[in-house]
Amino acid sequence: MISALAQDSALVTDQMDRLADHIDQRVHLHDIAWEDYERLVAARGDQCGVRVTYLEGELELMAPSIHHESLKTRLARLVEAYAETVGIELEGYGSWTVKSEPQARGFEADECYIIGPIEELPEIPDIAIEVVWTSGGIDKLEVYRGLGVPEVWTWQAGSLRFFLLQEDGYLTGTRSRLLPDLDPALIARCMAQESQTRAVRALRSALGEKIERK
Repeated sequence: MISALAQDSALVTDQMDRLADHIDQRVHLHDIAWEDYERLVAARGDQCGVRVTYLEGELELMAPSIHHESLKTRLARLVEAYAETVGIELEGYGSWTVKSEPQARGFEADECYIIGPIEELPEIPDIAIEVVWTSGGIDKLEVYRGLGVPEVWTWQAGSLRFFLLQEDGYLTGTRSRLLPDLDPALIARCMAQESQTRAVRALRSALGEKIERK
C-alpha cells in the first residue's frame, strides 16, 4: 500500500505545486494505518512544500499557497524579533514533524517554538503556529490536544488568537501564557505593513518606545 501512497503523494505534490499559488491545496486519505503514515513521511524526507497531518487513520496532505507561506513567515519574523528585542530565549523548529503512535497523531505546524534554554531535544513544542488561509481539513486542535502542545496560535482574517491547553481541551485566551507581554493588537498592526521588513521595523520601533517609557 505504501508504494501506491508514495506514488499518489508524488502526483499530488506535482499538482499542488502548480495550483497552490493562491489557495491551499488539500488531499485527504482515509483508513490509513500508522505504519503507512510513517512510511509516507519517511519517503518524503526533507522535501518541503507539502505538510502532512495524521489523526486516528485520517491523513491530510496540504500544500500551502504563496500567501499562506508569506503570512506565516511574516508572523514568525515578528515573534522572533519580539523575543530578541525583549530578551527572551526562543528556539525555532519550523515545520518539525511531531508524532506519536500511541496517540495516533502527527502534525507539521507552520512554525514551532521552544521557550527558554534548550538542555535536551524536545518532544513537543511549547508553541505551534498555524496560519488559517483556507477552511476545511483535519481538526488540528484535536491533533495538538492529543499530543499535549501547551499553546497553539492561529492567524486568521487579520487576527492573532491563542489556544491554551486545559485538562479538557483548549481554552481561547486573549494573551499567551508563555509570552504574556506580547500584544496581539500590536502584532496585527505590524502584520498589516507593506512588507515583512517594514513589519519587523514597526515592531522594533513600538517596542523601543515602550521600553523608553519604562
